[in-house]
Amino acid sequence: MEEEEGSTPELRERKKSSFPESEQTALQTLQEKTVDIPTVRRSSKYALFQRIAKLFLGCLAAITSGMMYALYLSTYHERRFWFSSRQELEREITFQGDSAIYYSFYKEMLKAPSFERGVYELTHNNKTVSLKTMNAVQQMTLYPELIASVLYQATGSEEVIEPVYFYIGIVFGLQGIYVTALFVTSWVMSGTWLAGMLTVAWFIINRVDTTRIEYSIPLRENWALPYFACQVAALTGYLKNNINTSVERFCYLLVSASTYTFMMMWEYSHYLLFLQAICLFLLDSFSLMQADKVHEVYKIYLLSLFLGYLLQFENPALLVSPLLSLVASLLLAKCLQLNMKKGTRIARMVKVMYFYLIFILTVMLNVVMKMFVPHKENGHMLKFLEAKFGLNMTKNFTMNWLLCQESLQAPSQDFFLRLTQSSLLPFYILVLIICLFSVIQVIFRRINGKPLKEILTLEDGRIGERPEIVYHVIHTILLGSLAMVLEGMKYLWTPYVCMLAAFGVCSPELWMTLFKWLRLKAIHPIFLALILSMAVPTIIGFSLWKEFFPRIMTELSELQEFYDPDTVELMTWIKRQAPVAAVFAGSPQLMGVIKLCTGWMVTNLPLYNDEDLLKRNENIYQIYSKRSAEDIYKILTSYKANYLIVEDAICNEVGTMRGCRVKDLLDIANGHFFLSMWTVFFIISPSGLSWITALLLVSKYIITFYPPTMFQLLCIMFS
Repeated sequence: MEEEEGSTPELRERKKSSFPESEQTALQTLQEKTVDIPTVRRSSKYALFQRIAKLFLGCLAAITSGMMYALYLSTYHERRFWFSSRQELEREITFQGDSAIYYSFYKEMLKAPSFERGVYELTHNNKTVSLKTMNAVQQMTLYPELIASVLYQATGSEEVIEPVYFYIGIVFGLQGIYVTALFVTSWVMSGTWLAGMLTVAWFIINRVDTTRIEYSIPLRENWALPYFACQVAALTGYLKNNINTSVERFCYLLVSASTYTFMMMWEYSHYLLFLQAICLFLLDSFSLMQADKVHEVYKIYLLSLFLGYLLQFENPALLVSPLLSLVASLLLAKCLQLNMKKGTRIARMVKVMYFYLIFILTVMLNVVMKMFVPHKENGHMLKFLEAKFGLNMTKNFTMNWLLCQESLQAPSQDFFLRLTQSSLLPFYILVLIICLFSVIQVIFRRINGKPLKEILTLEDGRIGERPEIVYHVIHTILLGSLAMVLEGMKYLWTPYVCMLAAFGVCSPELWMTLFKWLRLKAIHPIFLALILSMAVPTIIGFSLWKEFFPRIMTELSELQEFYDPDTVELMTWIKRQAPVAAVFAGSPQLMGVIKLCTGWMVTNLPLYNDEDLLKRNENIYQIYSKRSAEDIYKILTSYKANYLIVEDAICNEVGTMRGCRVKDLLDIANGHFFLSMWTVFFIISPSGLSWITALLLVSKYIITFYPPTMFQLLCIMFS
C-alpha cells in the first residue's frame, strides 16, 4: 500500500509535467500558424494580382490588335482607291459584282422616307430586276444593310460622315473583331497572350489567303465570319474542363448570341455550323467531353434555326438544311448513346451501330423535310458538286461556268508556297500531327474503357485529352479537306490555321506531349517545354517582323489608283441619256454596277443562289454565242430589255484555261462547234428590219438601243 501510495504522486507529477509540454507544443504550432497566415494571404493576394494583371494585359493586347488591324485596312483602302479625293460615282464603281448590289440596297434604305417603308420596298422589290418581284431581304440576306442604315440614321451620322465611309467603317470594325476573336481563341487554348499576338501576325501577313476584304468589302462573309469567330472563341472556353460557373455561363450566352447572329448574316452559315455540329458529335461519341455541354449546344442550334426561320420570312432553306436533320437525329438517339459508354466489346459494336444510326436518321429526316417543304434554294449546289466530283458530266452553261471559277477549283501551288514562306504551314503541320496523334491515343483509351483524367497537369503530357483541343483538331481537318477541293474555302480554313499553329508553338503542353513520346531524359522535359514555348514564338515573331514588316509599311506608303474612265463615262451617259423606265441587259457583273451607280432596272444580277437569276444570266450571255438573231431578239424582248451592253473584254476574252471562256461554254451548251480565233461582226437581219437604231462606242462597251427595232451583235469564231 505504501509503495502504491508512493507511486501515485509520481504519476501525478508526470501528468502535470506532461501538460505543460503539450501546451507549449500547441502554443508553438499556433504561433507558427499565426505567422504563416499573413504569408499565405500575401501570396494569395500576389497570385490574384498577377492573374488580374495578366488578364488585363491580354485583353489590352487583343483589343489593340483588333483596332490596329481595322486601322490598317482603312489606311490601305484609302491608299489603294484614293477614296477621299474621288467623287461619289468613282467611289461606287470600286464596288464590283455582287458587292455593288448589296451596297445599292443600303443606299435605297437611306433614301426611304422611313425604315418601315424601306423594309417594305425591299421585301416587295420590283424595281431591280425586270419582270420580277422578289423579297430581296430574304433572297440576298440584307440584314447587314438594314442594321447599317438604322445605325447611320439613329446615331445622327448624316452630318458627321458620308454613308459610304460609315458602311465600310462598320465592315472594317467587324474585321477588327474577327482578329480579336482569333487572338482570344489562341490565348484561351495556350494560356498565354503571346499566342494571340502570333496569330494576328500570321493572319495579317497571309491576308491574301485569310480574307477577301481587300477585293470586295460588302460580301456576306465579311459581315458574318467575325461573328463565327466570336462563337468559336466562346465555344472554346465553354468546352474547357473545370472552368468557373460564371465563366461557363458567360460563354454559353455568347455562343447563343453569336450563333444566331451568324445565321442571320450569311445564307450559307448553316453549312458551316453543320461542320461544327459534326465535330461536337464526334467529341460526344468518344466521350471526350461532358455530354450535357454538347446537348446544350445542340439546343442553341435548334433555337437559332427556329428564330432564323421566323425572322427570315419563313426561309425554307433552314428547314431542309443538313444542320437541322443532324441535330434532330442526335437528340433522338441521345438515350441510346448514354447506355453504351462502358468500354465492353458489346459497347464497341453498339458504338458502330450508333454512327450508322445517326447517318441513316440524318439522311431520312433530310429527305422527308425536302418532300414536305417546297424549296428551290441552293438546288444548283448539289448539281455543282456532282459535276465537280465527276459524278455527272454536263454541258450546262451555268455548271461549267461555275467549275471554271478560280474560287471553285483546287488551290494552286502558289497558295501553299505563300503559307510556307511565312513559316505558317510547317508549324501548322507539326502542331496538327502532335495533336492528332495525341487525340488518337485518347480515343483508343476511351474505347478500351479507361477514364479521362479530371485535372491535367503539365507533367502528364496529354494534350489530346483537352476537349477544346480535340474540337479544333477535327474542325481544322474538316475545313482543310474542303479547302483542298475548293480554293474559296481557304478563307474559312486559313484563319484557324493561324490560330492553331500559334497555339501549338506557344503551348508548353504540346511540347511536353512531344517530349514524353521521345522519352527525353538528358534535360528536364518540363523546363525545356517552358523554354521552347517562349523561345520558339519569339524567334518566329522576330523573323516575321524582319521580313514582312517592311513590306507592309511599303504597301501603306505607296499610292495606288483605281482608274476606270470607260465605266465612269458609261454610267454618266446612262444617267444623262437613258429614260428612267429603261431596262439594261448585259453581263451580270456590269449590271450590278449599273444598278448601284444609276438606279436603273436591269435584266439580271450577279447572284448565284437563285435558279431564276442563274437562268437569266445564261440567257443574257447568249448574245456572245452563235445563236441566231431572232433567238437573241426573243430573249431580250422577253425580259423587256431596252438597252444591250456588249463588252469587248468578253468578246475578245483570253481565258487562262482552255474551254473556260464564256463563248466556249455557250457553244458547248448550245451544241455548236468552237474554234480558237474570234472576231466581231455586225449582222443585218435578212427579214429587212432596221437593226441599228443608234450606236455608242465607249472604248470597251457597245451600247445598243433597239426599241422598237433591234440591233444584233454576234461574236463569231473562225479559224
